[in-house]
Order: sequence, then C-alpha cells, then structure tokens
Amino acid sequence: MDRGTEVTGGGWSRRRFVGALAGAAAVVAVPAPAAPLRQRPHNAPAPVAETPPKEPSALRPLYIGTYTSMDGGGTGIGLAAYDPATGEITGTGTLTGVADPSYLAVHPNGRTLYAVNERTDGGVTAVRLADRKILGSRSTGGAGPCHLSVHPSGRWLLSANYTSGSVAVHPIDATGALGERTDLVAHSSPAPGPGQQGPHAHQFITGPDGGHVLAVDLGTDTVYSYRLDLAKGTLTEVAQAHTKPGAGPRHLTFHPGGRYAYLADEAGNTVAACGYDRATGHLTIGAPQSTGSTPGTTNYPAQFLVTADGAYAYLANRGDNTLARYAVEADGAQLRLLDTVPVHGDFPRQIAFSPDGRLLFASNQRSGTVSVFTVDARSGELRLAGEPFASPVAVCALPL
Repeated sequence: MDRGTEVTGGGWSRRRFVGALAGAAAVVAVPAPAAPLRQRPHNAPAPVAETPPKEPSALRPLYIGTYTSMDGGGTGIGLAAYDPATGEITGTGTLTGVADPSYLAVHPNGRTLYAVNERTDGGVTAVRLADRKILGSRSTGGAGPCHLSVHPSGRWLLSANYTSGSVAVHPIDATGALGERTDLVAHSSPAPGPGQQGPHAHQFITGPDGGHVLAVDLGTDTVYSYRLDLAKGTLTEVAQAHTKPGAGPRHLTFHPGGRYAYLADEAGNTVAACGYDRATGHLTIGAPQSTGSTPGTTNYPAQFLVTADGAYAYLANRGDNTLARYAVEADGAQLRLLDTVPVHGDFPRQIAFSPDGRLLFASNQRSGTVSVFTVDARSGELRLAGEPFASPVAVCALPL
C-alpha cells in the first residue's frame, strides 16, 4: 500500500505534533518485584486452601490503533487479548499492511474490523476478523480521516476527514468489504471559528433514530445533522447546531434514552448537555460546563462515554490526564460533575467500554499505554486494574 505523504499544514499538524513530543520509544510499564515467599519448615503440614482456585476467564480480543508514519509509532493494528474479569491485557502481535490506523470500529455482526488511514490521501480499510485478512481499502475523498463508525444496519460506513473538513459514506457488502463511496460532503458553511484555518470534521455517527447522522466539526464550531438515504447512501443536510465561537467541538455521545447527548469541546475545554429531536435530527446545544481539569492546566477534552443504563458519563481529559465522572440526571438532560481520577498515562486520546460495561479502556497517546479501569455498577467509580499495557503511540483501543 502506498504510504502517502504526511500532511504538515493547518489543523492536521496539531493532531500529530503530540506524538513527536513523546519521543521514539513507548513507555514500558515494569511490574514491581514480587514479595519474598515465607519459608515453611520442612516437617510442617502443607496449608489447605479455603476455596478452590478460580477458573481463568476466557480472554477477549482487543485491537489497538496507532500511527505507522510517526517516529515511535506502531507497524499496524495492535493485536491483544484482555481478561474480562481482571482487565489484564496480553499482547498477541500486529496486523501489518494497514497504514496509520488511528481509529477503529467493528461491524454490528462482529465479523469485520474497519480502520481509518489517517493520511493525506485518506482511506478506510476493512479487515475480516476470522482470518484477519485485509479485504481492501477505499478512498475517503479527503485528507486526514480521523473517525469512522458503522451504521446500525451494517450497510454503511461513515467517516470524517479532519484536514479536509468533509464526511464520506461507503457501502458495506455482505462479506463486510467496502464499495465505492456513495457520498462526500464538505463543510463549507459557516466560516471557520477563531484560531481555525478551515473546517475539521472530527466525528461522524448515527443518531438514535437511525435515519439521521451527525458530523461534529471542530473547525466551524458546528454539529451538522444529515438525513441518510438508507437505500442510496446519500446525505441531505437538515440542521446545524452551533457552539460558542472557538469551543472546537470534538466528540458527541448519545444518552441511551435517545433524547439527549453530551458534547466535548476540545479547544474551549468545556462540555455541554444537548437535546436531540429524533424526528427531525435537530440538536440543541446547552450551556458550557466544566471538564473537571485542574485550573491553569492546558487541557483538551477528547471523548465521552455513557453507561448502558444512562446513569453515568465519563470524559477523557488530555493534558490534565484524568478521567472525569459525571452523574447523569433529569432523565439525561443534565450532567453533574462528581470527580476525576488520574488516567495513569499521558494524553488519553480515546476511551471505550468493554461490551459488558465492566471495564473502561483509555488509550494514552504520549505515554504509549492503555490503562484499564473497573467500573463500579452502582457508584460509577473507576479503579485502575493493574499496570497500564505498553503499546506504541496508542490512540485507540477497541475491546470486543
């Protein structure tokens, strides 16, 4: 595959500069030495276990995104396995042949993995998980794709071109492979916000109704709502929602009730609770709120998660290097900041739940680690589950 040329101008360089600061080597966590064993007299009876040892949990797959064109980066998609009971991660290798796979998503049927190719000549790649065969790549029609998601129907792949400020749609066939792009829409209005040189599409997801898709654009301080033609894969803009100028919206996550969502503003270091009209696709952005970051700390909030029961929300704070915990109140309409916990890594770029919601994975770009936390089902509290796992320039972790 053609490695392409790294973009160095505009917002694209801002996305990549942090990796250069991290240096060429990933941080490797070294476990503490084990405590010395107590000696038992040779004639003493052997101790009797009070309970039989637990059977080991069946390991689950974990895929890790990285940059392959960055110094100290990976050579493809990282392959690992994790224990769903303890959160312990074991590396199993690398899937090579996928360039700059900085964001990952899986098909609803679990059979195909998709990765962006975050390069000047942006693309998206499909991988069959049964034998890890690369099914091919397709152009996104823009530069620097940084996010992708699969429509719940499993028929369409949605991707966001950060550098170009555009969003693309690709069909997915019965094998999981991608067809030629069915639409490409550039964000030309409104004008870029303060400090921005152009539009920067940062996320493209499906609304709870399934008929609308929403694109979050950091450069224009706008969330665009489109109606997706489920037969043709084409987009029709139906609404725009605007943040405060200069807020730089990055990531939107819906409450499971479907009437509210939560928006992280990267440049403004704020978050907002939003209302959502399922019938029209219109988003209404609420007042800015605190990210919980330490006053005076340069912080870029990255990604929101909401628990399956809608009780708690979590935010990754890059710079403050914490995870903020919010109580979700008023049936989803309000967020109340509870606390923050250290992420035990540097620059948490992305966070994800395990499928059962019991674990939270944080990908720390600068430290080259993945931290795993257990999630208390009742209180929502996070507790670090062992030493972070070392992985070169870890920018995305996808537990299955």
